[in-house]
Amino acid sequence: MNTPANIVERKGADAFAIQVMTGLCIIWGIQAVMVKLAAPDIAPIMQAFGRNLVAAVAVGLIMCWRGGWEGFLRHGTLKGGLLAGVLFAAEFFFIAQGLVYTSASHMAVFIYTAPIFSALALHFLLPSERLRPLQWLGIGVCFGGIAMCFGGGFDFANLDSRVLLGDAFGVLAGFAWGMTTVAVRTTRLSEAKPILTLFYQLLIAALLLPFAALALGKTQDVSFTAIGVGSVLFQGLVVSFFSYFTWFWLLRRYLASNLAVFSFMTPMFGIAFGVLILGEPLTLNFVAGAALVLAGITLVSSEQWIRRMLRR
Repeated sequence: MNTPANIVERKGADAFAIQVMTGLCIIWGIQAVMVKLAAPDIAPIMQAFGRNLVAAVAVGLIMCWRGGWEGFLRHGTLKGGLLAGVLFAAEFFFIAQGLVYTSASHMAVFIYTAPIFSALALHFLLPSERLRPLQWLGIGVCFGGIAMCFGGGFDFANLDSRVLLGDAFGVLAGFAWGMTTVAVRTTRLSEAKPILTLFYQLLIAALLLPFAALALGKTQDVSFTAIGVGSVLFQGLVVSFFSYFTWFWLLRRYLASNLAVFSFMTPMFGIAFGVLILGEPLTLNFVAGAALVLAGITLVSSEQWIRRMLRR
């Protein structure tokens, strides 16, 4: 049967897709390290504001060029867009605050618990998203790993309350990201173009985060150094603009389940960069917990792909 001209037939991941996904995972993995590296010059919450503002302007210009503004009214996406934007802003607020207290390595692991929270919520909201036994196993493994990672492990006598608070913020960031996915899937945004959803998120985050910075008294913690400005531009143009568009481009051409398999590389790169660039210490308990978290995420996100591999 012939595929209609306006429908792109998606294929399994090939060598090109693997190379691009590896590059994207490196970009996503290093972003928390960049925030931490530039924190002495620009407060993380102000970096979050700057990155979203830069990216919102870039995406807005692309939408003007493509004539995509009519989507605001045609698709009735405003309510869903506001909800997704508020959750997106919350995610970056928790990331920024978490990096004040914990390491970039810890944050890289906890942020990517997002698929666990979205899968749990969608299980109850959408009949087509019911969790299968392998995914339930993954959720259990992931939460076990989170417990082991918290504060660096089960060494309660030496727990650092600041690190524990930062880790908690990381889990909240993962939860907010997961709920953003739920908002997109359960509102009219599911029918809109990805660029419109991305613009909602970036713009609303750019509008809300300055108020959070003002409430925290961080608006003056800005020094326009090469590292600080470079970090914001890297996050805004490379991460929030280039990498997201590349990701959407891949999703239009390759099976999402195949691409999701490679997502586990992002926390691994995040941990590696945290150790190599920032000199962050690693405990055995944290490494073991992180491995459990990654295994759980892989079971939940790539369940269909794993089942196909097991059948073979």
